Amino acid sequence: MRLSNLELLNFRNYENLSLVFEKDLVIFLGENAQGKTNALEAIYALAMTRSHRTTHEQELIEWQKKEASVRGTIEKKSHKVLLDVCFTKKGRRTKINHLEQKKLSSYVGQMNVILFAPEDLALVKGTPQLRRKFLDMEIGQISPVYLHNLVQYQHVLKQRNLYLKQLAETKKADELYLTILTEQLVEFGSKVLFERLQFIKKLEYWANTLHQSISQQKETLTITYDSSIDLSTDSTMKSIVESYQQALGKTQKNERFRQVTLVGPHRDELLFFINGRNVQTYGSQGQQRTTALSVKLAEIDLMKEETGEYPILLLDDVMSELDDSRQLHLLEAIEGKVQTFLTTTTLDHVKEKMTVEPMIYYVEQGKIKGESA
Repeated sequence: MRLSNLELLNFRNYENLSLVFEKDLVIFLGENAQGKTNALEAIYALAMTRSHRTTHEQELIEWQKKEASVRGTIEKKSHKVLLDVCFTKKGRRTKINHLEQKKLSSYVGQMNVILFAPEDLALVKGTPQLRRKFLDMEIGQISPVYLHNLVQYQHVLKQRNLYLKQLAETKKADELYLTILTEQLVEFGSKVLFERLQFIKKLEYWANTLHQSISQQKETLTITYDSSIDLSTDSTMKSIVESYQQALGKTQKNERFRQVTLVGPHRDELLFFINGRNVQTYGSQGQQRTTALSVKLAEIDLMKEETGEYPILLLDDVMSELDDSRQLHLLEAIEGKVQTFLTTTTLDHVKEKMTVEPMIYYVEQGKIKGESA
């Protein structure tokens, strides 16, 4: 899978931009605050229909403009796909080959991307919310069904939490309504949990392979799904449903007291272990960074295994955050495999270590000029 061209209209500081990508390594080179990250953000938004930097879509629209659009052509093994995302103050519109898509799950997955930014090095030591978001974004690209079930789960969860608050205020319970909400919560939540467990098993395999290579076979990486429900990596759909129902039964009184749903995918967590020791708690900064790098790079082979196509890799000023050894392993993992878009303020981290000739775009004050390396 590769992106052959990109067109931006009123996106961030790009009023009108059209780029063609003829090579598999594209570098956006320039000083800070010139628009390099905006270009990567546009590619990410084309794939995911949202920004990785903000939840406010109005921020993507150039000042005093009514809407912004991102368009690009994806080349796959057997065909090409034209993607189009339009951001307005009222929401967003998506098109595939000029046909408007009403469901997010119909659009996401057409173009698979992996974004690696400096903040992703905090994947290991950051908040549980960050790791849940990582799971949802990555599985959602591979499985439209997961994305659908997640949206439905979040909708029912919001309704259930709202009703629990109403119960505390009115003291009158419609037990039938609460039972229906709980059944729906279990139905969609169990499907989300099942896919998460399947994904983590595969992620652990690929991530451990990379981690052992980076650590010169000195360290073994394991990943555990720490759930608010009693689960194991071998849990079946049936056993997940049963465990989920039991967990909700045990927390029923406490939920009514605290007016919130206390168990489910929205409360779960990822744990990382090196040689059996929790990296989040006991790992060095170097181990935490190596773990984050291994996990992010593992997605490349995992997505290829699941979709039959390599994803597109977006590296936003990551090279300067890694030491020479980790830079080398990153470049070895991607070279010859995936189309890569990279932002940097200097070529020192790249040119000496890569055998592939890059396409370089110079970025200055929202203007992009192409030039051969």
